[in-house]
Amino acid sequence: MKSIALIDVNNFYVSCERVFNPKLENKPVVVLSNNDGCAISRSNEAKALGIKMGVPYFQIKDIVNTGNLTALSSNYTLYLDMSHRVMALLSKFSPEQEIYSIDESFLDLTTFKSKDLIQYSQQIKTKIKQWAGLPVSIGIGSTKTLSKLANHIAKKNPSFKDVCNLNAMDQDTLETWMSHISVSDVWGVGRSLAPKLNQLGIMSVLDLKHADPEYIRQQFSIVLEKTVRELNGVICMELKDIEEPNKEIMVSRSFGRRVRDKQELIEAVTSYTSRAAERMRKQESVATSIYVYIRTSPHDDKKQYANGINIPLFQPSDDTMVLTNAALLGLDYIYRHSFNYQKAGITLCDLTSKHKMQGNLFNKTTSNSRMKTMDTINRRWKGKLKLGSEGVTKEWEMRANFKSRNYTTSWDQLIVAT
Repeated sequence: MKSIALIDVNNFYVSCERVFNPKLENKPVVVLSNNDGCAISRSNEAKALGIKMGVPYFQIKDIVNTGNLTALSSNYTLYLDMSHRVMALLSKFSPEQEIYSIDESFLDLTTFKSKDLIQYSQQIKTKIKQWAGLPVSIGIGSTKTLSKLANHIAKKNPSFKDVCNLNAMDQDTLETWMSHISVSDVWGVGRSLAPKLNQLGIMSVLDLKHADPEYIRQQFSIVLEKTVRELNGVICMELKDIEEPNKEIMVSRSFGRRVRDKQELIEAVTSYTSRAAERMRKQESVATSIYVYIRTSPHDDKKQYANGINIPLFQPSDDTMVLTNAALLGLDYIYRHSFNYQKAGITLCDLTSKHKMQGNLFNKTTSNSRMKTMDTINRRWKGKLKLGSEGVTKEWEMRANFKSRNYTTSWDQLIVAT
């Protein structure tokens, strides 16, 4: 029997903020989405106040103003760096790791059966708290789905002290726990599928476990069939040794204010294309085409406009300059004056491996070295080298009125001990 552990950082964004601001400990805290729109991470104390996930900021603004709740703008630079640190630390505890999301990672602990896995997991939890300052919960099961379930139990029940090993439970105890957990809490089910399952009399995790897999496949999908089988201990989703490269990369943002000036749209599209190209080069891919779009806000009373266009490339490329030129050509085609634009975005489409790209006698050989130099400089000095069309002031950027400092990635923003 496999022993798959899922390590999940509790309330990740809030926990990252608390590492560098201990005054937030044991206080109600929320982290807001782009443009300070809605709550996307909540401390347990904020949850106890009844703050729901996704609640708009304007609905909780009064609580913030009373001092009973702290609201922070999202600081993705900080969160991504903290995530890299946690994942690097977790890799030391097992030779087989799959990073599932920014705050979750699977570890295969099967070869550690000689150890007490609950005790070993407690050691992992202690080390992550000691070395990264972040609290984690750990669930262990014989499949990914069961380890997700175990992690849910560990989080919701303090008696487990943040570690739950379903493999250590007898069948009756395991099924008792399953009977008390809603089917909506199963990985891959959620609120959208739960009502449909409820109509079939499947209310709990145990009900789903006892369902006929073939019937579930006919009524829903092969994905949900695999979930049923995994709840019964049949491995349908292996740990991935290598992360598959993205087939497309999208970067889009809402503006901090309405934008009418075409030059500001040029700056935004250039910025988004540069970020996407850098990510694409990191996975060693090239794009076949680029899609660019702009739109006004559907909530404005004024006239609306939305449009997008796909620009094919003469040859697949990862060159920021080539991609930006194509994106701005598309922007020039779809732009209409006299509109208050609320959002723009680009998508690098039909990505393929750069190592499988067909050669071209007329291709310039300076592109690879130029982009390599650009990426090397930006990795060291955090995006200091930019295209001129990206602009400097960027008054169109997203609102982040409550953003914390980049404590771990900027020399100018380091904590100063006094």
